[in-house]
Amino acid sequence: MMVLKMNRLAGMFVFLAMSSARLFGQAGSMTSQEQKNLKMVLDWWREVIVAHHVDLAPKYQAEDYIQHNPNIATGRAAFVEFFGALGPPQPIQPTLAHPPVKAFGKGDYVVLVWEHEAKDPADASKTYKYNGFDVLRIQKGKVQEHWDDAMKTSTKVLAAAEPAPGNLTAHSVGSLTPQEKKNQEIATREMKDILQYGHLELGPEVIAEGYIQHNPNVPTGRDAFVNFFKQFAKPQPIQADWKAKPALILTSGDLVFFLIDRTGKDPADPTKEYKYNWFDMIRVDDGKVQEHWDAARKNPPAPPR
Repeated sequence: MMVLKMNRLAGMFVFLAMSSARLFGQAGSMTSQEQKNLKMVLDWWREVIVAHHVDLAPKYQAEDYIQHNPNIATGRAAFVEFFGALGPPQPIQPTLAHPPVKAFGKGDYVVLVWEHEAKDPADASKTYKYNGFDVLRIQKGKVQEHWDDAMKTSTKVLAAAEPAPGNLTAHSVGSLTPQEKKNQEIATREMKDILQYGHLELGPEVIAEGYIQHNPNVPTGRDAFVNFFKQFAKPQPIQADWKAKPALILTSGDLVFFLIDRTGKDPADPTKEYKYNWFDMIRVDDGKVQEHWDAARKNPPAPPR
């Protein structure tokens, strides 16, 4: 009986370890400090953002916290004012009810990728899933800087927020193992050589046949991916440099995360532009791209002609 119980306990621990690996990628690739940063960010998220305990913000956030969400002013005080207005404090739960689908720490950064659900624009009786992200930069044990995929709203009060610029090159993106270097090179070939320079013929060399696509507008599968992007591809000679270089690349285990700067028309003043962020994340295994996430929402159906 005791042996049976021990076997069951061993099985449970294996299951928990596998579940953690699925959630956080290859946890073994994170240093102890990166794991500590990840835990701190998830505690901050659970206590301050989800439970609305903005009184705990000084425990987790630097006073000169930098905000890149274009709807919230920079600084910890502005964060507290914004999130404090969303509702009174709630009991702090021991775990997140809706944890990120992927999360990891790398160097000075923590990456969280979320899965959301929304009504299908083609059929309001149905829903579809899409993804969002948050990237946090940690400095001296506190959240110093934040990026997400929020676009600017037309609300005048929020439109006044102007995020402070961040010098990403001055901060650590962590060291890469030989395998992580290979994974980043493969992910870069998809993002740069195939998508930016239009060389879809590289698809079979770079992308797995059973490629999984989380963008709700792009079909899954390598062949379907190639056929979809044929309508946009304009092949050009591949250069060493990116046509549009990501602001930040973070690679942890089998996951390669690209943080991308974009501009859009300011809804408060269409004569002006504002900056917001996008992400692409790629999972590489067995030398090929296996899976992709980004911030795309499902496009509405085309109007009838």
